Amino acid sequence: MPVSLVQLPAIPWSLPVIAALWSHPAAVTLGFAVGGVFLGTVSGLVPGLHVNALALLLAAVAPTITAPPTAIGTAVIAAGVVHTFLDVVPALVLGVPDAATAVGSLPGHRLVLAGRGREAIRLSAVGSGVAVACAVPLALPLSHFVATGREQLYAALPLILAVVIVLLVAAEPTWRRRTGGVACFTLATALGTLTLDLPTAGSLVPSSAASMLAPLFAGLFGAPVLIDSLDGRGTIPPQDGTKAALSLRETLRAAVSGVGGGALVGYLPGVSAGVATVLALGGVGGDSRPGDESDADRIDRQYIVATSGADTATAVFAAAALVVVGDERSGVAVALASVGGGGSPFGSVTALAVLVFAAGVGAILVPVLGDRYLTVVRRLPHRPLSATILAVLWVLAGVFAGVTGLCVFAVAALLGLLPPRLGVRRVHLMGVLVGPIVLG
Repeated sequence: MPVSLVQLPAIPWSLPVIAALWSHPAAVTLGFAVGGVFLGTVSGLVPGLHVNALALLLAAVAPTITAPPTAIGTAVIAAGVVHTFLDVVPALVLGVPDAATAVGSLPGHRLVLAGRGREAIRLSAVGSGVAVACAVPLALPLSHFVATGREQLYAALPLILAVVIVLLVAAEPTWRRRTGGVACFTLATALGTLTLDLPTAGSLVPSSAASMLAPLFAGLFGAPVLIDSLDGRGTIPPQDGTKAALSLRETLRAAVSGVGGGALVGYLPGVSAGVATVLALGGVGGDSRPGDESDADRIDRQYIVATSGADTATAVFAAAALVVVGDERSGVAVALASVGGGGSPFGSVTALAVLVFAAGVGAILVPVLGDRYLTVVRRLPHRPLSATILAVLWVLAGVFAGVTGLCVFAVAALLGLLPPRLGVRRVHLMGVLVGPIVLG
């Protein structure tokens, strides 16, 4: 006769066995990994809330958590990976411009305006998934290779970044735009030089989690898109169809290009996924579009795949760089090092296992949550939504950097409005980090 649920508590060994299993180190680690997946989902879907912020906050409260560093580190790394899968969703649907100004908008926005948002979400998931499949087996060997030439790499870093700058400017199609790119890069360099080391006194978060990067990046790359959308009457049209217009070969090529870009970001400070993607795709994509519409649509799709791949691959390579080389190449890596007392809280096998687990969950969550996100957001009034998100970014700047952060956010937002008015890519604003490094 089958045992009913009401009989289970009467079995004397059931609760002790369950308690023993739950307290097993592997179960504790898995539980924290699931918690990290939840945190990465929240940070990915809430606009302006970057996973670095949550990771640093988690590291700040780690001493008060009765769990081993390995388990807490597992939560941090899982959150970082899942975030790279889901952060494309709000990026696609928020700040969508008026159809008349779509040519000057970002690739994801253009696909959403064409009713292809669900396709874009799936292209992004494919890019991230392929990136994990390629980056995981490459991460440790590449990190060991970088470790052997670490001193030479650091010595040559200013020259390497200078070459990156030249290639990025040269990727602009005309001399007028190249001049605009130089101007944006120069102004961003000046902003970074003046603000990166400013004190964050008055911040509402622990000093170990406070950072001027939050208001800088929110101002440079988040606020301008929202501000521009306030002037238009952009609405999100019905999103139909999930079949990708890219061929399998084109999709895989773009994703692999993203992996190469992610390796560049993972080991070179100051380089972003957007910068690496433009270089990896041979200078195409991003804010600029070629004249032929069919080529432009194809490049937009490739750019989404490659950018998502680069973003996720960066998380993998940055984790490997911390484990093998000891370098902190991202906010998540900084949080991991803090939890681990200056180094990685776990070994390479555990790190890669958590990466694969989190990536598998993230790949499932993207289409499931992304489609629902599109449905909900397109029903909301566009301008009030953009204004609300802009206010959230403003508040977060103050939370993470105090009154100074609010001022930096405002200045960065003004500078962030400049690239589209000069007809150049926004990635030149990464000079806020690259420039100060090149200048020493």
